[in-house]
Amino acid sequence: MKRSIWFWLSFIFAIILAIYFSSRIIMTGMGHGSASKIHSISISTDTPDMDMSALRATAGNLVRNTYDVNLTELNERFLMVPGVKKSAVRRLPNGNLSIKIEMHHPVALWSDGQYYYPLSVDGTIVQHPSDQRDATSVVFVGKLPNDIGEITNAVNQLSGHINYMEWIENRRWNLITTGGITVMLPETNPISAISSLLALHTNHNLLNKNITTIDMRDDARILVK
Repeated sequence: MKRSIWFWLSFIFAIILAIYFSSRIIMTGMGHGSASKIHSISISTDTPDMDMSALRATAGNLVRNTYDVNLTELNERFLMVPGVKKSAVRRLPNGNLSIKIEMHHPVALWSDGQYYYPLSVDGTIVQHPSDQRDATSVVFVGKLPNDIGEITNAVNQLSGHINYMEWIENRRWNLITTGGITVMLPETNPISAISSLLALHTNHNLLNKNITTIDMRDDARILVK
């Protein structure tokens, strides 16, 4: 008899729980109840001490019902913010939103001839231009390859002597100096050529001479005009 009573009590309790949670799910889906509302929006980035105002403004335009939020569209909105590389939005069980942002990290500048745009290591031009050039940054023009990290690190050795870098025929670099000299780097191992150029300048003041072209495309010799 006791087993029978406990069975029916457990059965009734299970039904009550099922009804309760079903009603909560239905109310939340219809936008009613506290669980359906956005109580807070947390935004985190991989860049410390950055200005979050543009990201907060994007998040602030959200509708108040979490189940009406299209996460794909929301990610696309964050990707339109200058400097954002990736975004991930999670809708948490308590109705809150967690937004994680990965930013582009500029290593150089790209110029269209009028403005200077931050340039990330993968060659992405960040749409946040300035009309002022940072004297310490390497400047690129024209089309770019998918990775500029290695060449940027190499030409930083010649800081103060470089006007801009140009990607030629999608296969090699030209280096234009502040004195107007065109340095034609080889297709293979341009990093070694830059080191040789630095040594020539250090020993012979090469980049300050009255010349127009330094052709380093032939590994066997360097042509100077």
